[in-house]
Amino acid sequence: MRTDTFLRRLCILGVAVLLAGCMRQELYGQVSERQANEMVALLQGAGIDARKESRDAANFAITSPSADFGRAIELLHANGYPRGNFDSVGQVFKKEGFVSSPVEERARLTYALSQELANTLQTIDGVVVARVHLAVPDKDPLTDKPHPASASVFIKHRAGRDLTGQVNQMKALVVNGVEGLPYENVTVALFPAEAVPVSRPALGADPLATSLQAAAGFGGLLLVGSAGVWGWRRRQASRGLVLVTDDRGGADAARG
Repeated sequence: MRTDTFLRRLCILGVAVLLAGCMRQELYGQVSERQANEMVALLQGAGIDARKESRDAANFAITSPSADFGRAIELLHANGYPRGNFDSVGQVFKKEGFVSSPVEERARLTYALSQELANTLQTIDGVVVARVHLAVPDKDPLTDKPHPASASVFIKHRAGRDLTGQVNQMKALVVNGVEGLPYENVTVALFPAEAVPVSRPALGADPLATSLQAAAGFGGLLLVGSAGVWGWRRRQASRGLVLVTDDRGGADAARG
């Protein structure tokens, strides 16, 4: 293999390596701006160069370097991102011009209540995912004593965060939000999330690390540039070109 061919391939390889280090990959798309900001803050706090990119007026995408893709997904999953969208009572009971049956109206009301309660519980500090399942029996016309309702609450919380002291408050929120729901008929189950991967300093937090990264990038570019210049000189020399310095200090190219 000729030297100039080898140098050319070396230059191409160096540029490819530098470009590969700059490649980014989309983690999630079509998320709200609030979630996008929270996800970017979480990833950047763990040392991942996450960025928010606009897709349209209401949706955003989160990107990270390709090398950090797997770790970023694990970190977001451990913290319950992306979070599901909850339907409000107004969204469930939209007026669409059709007459609903009493059974359908009751089912929609139960679903709307569970969505509202889950959304409220998920805003508690330390809660990653919250789900509320309501069982509201129909009224029996043959008896004066109605069957009591019941509720099951699923809470996934951050690893290392103890929420047992707030279970009574969670029950109170559910009881006061559902008519005819006894306190003793509410069950709250707590589940810890998987441990978050060990974080590293955020980008830019360590001046020495930042300087070393910049020096490494500059050194790579300098190496590629030097190899290209050396290859050009070798090609010129192989063609018989030599530099001859005249008496006035100039340089003229002469063929040997």
